[in-house]
Amino acid sequence: MSLPPSALFRLTDDLSICRILNGMWQVSGAHGAIEPGPAVDEMFAYHDAGFTTWDLADHYGPAEDFIGNFRRLFAARRDPGLYQVGAASGPDDAASRRGGGRSLA
Repeated sequence: MSLPPSALFRLTDDLSICRILNGMWQVSGAHGAIEPGPAVDEMFAYHDAGFTTWDLADHYGPAEDFIGNFRRLFAARRDPGLYQVGAASGPDDAASRRGGGRSLA
């Protein structure tokens, strides 16, 4: 399955995101134990289907660990230059007030 071009939203000339975010709140632990290996493998299936934007926060428990593992495996298995990471900042953040709030790794 592949998403249509309308599934992407252009943030800047060189950065587009998927309009449908993969919410990582499910791995917070509030919904039961998550096996990290199979979960990260499923993240590849979502990515391959075109769902390439992830919503995570530190209060989502180990979500940042999962995305970190995914990024490391992505770099090892595929072209590391194809992966962008954006960090949206909250409204009280100085970077947001400047119109920034985006970081790429």
